[in-house]
Amino acid sequence: LDGREVVQAIRADPQMRHLPVVALSSSGEPSDVDATFASGADSYLQKPVDFVRFIDDVRALRERWLER
Repeated sequence: LDGREVVQAIRADPQMRHLPVVALSSSGEPSDVDATFASGADSYLQKPVDFVRFIDDVRALRERWLER
């Protein structure tokens, strides 16, 4: 399965459909981002080349989805 198919499977499962899904991809192409959101993802994060930026992005995701 590719990532979008995994998201669709999660959304189809009544026990998991409420879970937030964050897609992590190397692609920043608008068509890939749009297709991922269309498949049911809640957030999309492009893998940054810079490790420090990656850590900052993961912290922001944690704040959004885990620290409510």
